Amino acid sequence: MAHDYHQFINRIHKDIGINLNLYKEAQMKRRLTSLRNNRGFKDFNTYYHAIMQNTELKDEFIDRITINVTEFYRNPKRWDILHKQILPQITKNKNSLNIWSAACSTGEEPYTIALIIKEHFPNIKVNILATDIDENVLKIAKQGVYKEDSLKDLPSYYKHKYFTFENGLFTIDQSVKRNIVFRRHDLLQSKYPRNKDLIICRNVLIYFTDEAKDQIYKNFSDSLSEEGVLFVGSTEQIFNPKEYNLFAMETFFYQKRKEG
Repeated sequence: MAHDYHQFINRIHKDIGINLNLYKEAQMKRRLTSLRNNRGFKDFNTYYHAIMQNTELKDEFIDRITINVTEFYRNPKRWDILHKQILPQITKNKNSLNIWSAACSTGEEPYTIALIIKEHFPNIKVNILATDIDENVLKIAKQGVYKEDSLKDLPSYYKHKYFTFENGLFTIDQSVKRNIVFRRHDLLQSKYPRNKDLIICRNVLIYFTDEAKDQIYKNFSDSLSEEGVLFVGSTEQIFNPKEYNLFAMETFFYQKRKEG
């Protein structure tokens, strides 16, 4: 059974380009076994052939291995710290910001940072790159249309000012969308962008092996401009940030700078 699974993930790496060896095996194997069984396949060999021949099964597979749980203003206290403490520091001597929302899923996260800057830092020009490995969630993100559940933690004034409500759905204003570029990116394989003042990558790295996380943190550090900030999720505290030239500003916020 273990051989069946390992052969499967090696084939997926070769044919689809996603390296599941760099994800925590127990979690990923459990998730994929459940998906496989629910679709009526008795082993990974037959499931693999079905994926390669059926676009819907393939899209569902990619959606399942990419963790798409997100919402606007998720963990509100962290966003309040970003708004009130971190952004004032990194905009102090700047009139523009280059931001990267990595593993952005369906777009709630890059739209959240765009809303905060538009509302509270109106004189700052902002360019936001929002990326994910899953093309399907990027299509949803580009539309900017959400159910009310996605906005449950968003302060009500943002909701009233920057969204149009129709037929049970909230559509984000074009003025918020215009500064965001959505693009496919694989944290494990793609080339990383450079000179980012803020990188937001939350609630994703917990699914990777320690080896993979180490490489991602190094790449994030290289992507940051001097004194740029990495904002991670509430279960992703970095215990050895100095190894990556990062220093804790607040819990879950790390600034790139030279020691001392």
